[in-house]
Amino acid sequence: MQGFVNIRIDDRLIHGQVATRWATGLRVNRIMVIDNDVANDDVQKSILRMAAPSGISTSIITEEKAITNIKAGKYDKQRVLLVVRQPRVLLNLVEAGLDIQKINIGNMSNREDTVQVKKSVSLTVEERQDIEALIAKGVKVTAQMVPDDAEADFAKFLK
Repeated sequence: MQGFVNIRIDDRLIHGQVATRWATGLRVNRIMVIDNDVANDDVQKSILRMAAPSGISTSIITEEKAITNIKAGKYDKQRVLLVVRQPRVLLNLVEAGLDIQKINIGNMSNREDTVQVKKSVSLTVEERQDIEALIAKGVKVTAQMVPDDAEADFAKFLK
């Protein structure tokens, strides 16, 4: 996807690491959050926008709007960091015809009905299946908390 410099799964969405390490390190001019619930909640959107660094635009939108905007080339000339909470969102984008080559998994908190597969990443059965489906579709899935960490192939954590 032209214009996208990093696509990240992080259930915290825009927070300290994303704002200070990823966004500034990648020199992005936009942080995009695709989340149907947050996109329809003005309070949550406002909180996320406050967490974004000064001078970096935010788009907090639904999956449908994201697919439409990306296919229309709206972000082609930008440097966008895309953040989602769950792998299902990215699988939906791939299945809608978007060309996602690589995904970085940062943080997926320990929750009810999850199994920890690596430090800071716990998955439900469905999330694991979604990641496996992305890999099967040729998407490279990596694990990396911060840009300074070595990038690891996420498939090794699924064994």
